[in-house]
Amino acid sequence: MSSTDQAGTNHTTTTTTTSSGGNAGLAFVVGILVVVVAVLAYVMFSGEGASGDDVSITIERAGSAVEDAATAVEGAASGEGN
Repeated sequence: MSSTDQAGTNHTTTTTTTSSGGNAGLAFVVGILVVVVAVLAYVMFSGEGASGDDVSITIERAGSAVEDAATAVEGAASGEGN
């Protein structure tokens, strides 16, 4: 046999296999973020959230606590001056 016959019969096949399943989780997270931003935009721009009225907050039974705190502050201020 000659060297040209052997070289003609040798065949090499290379197969490269890649998998691209890693992007599914990232796509899921991005989808959730898009939905959250859309809901927030709807709530902010629809006008159905806060009505824009003034809010009044009343604290009941705090009179004696406020007076005690004022007395303590006055006592501390007069004690620092001496």
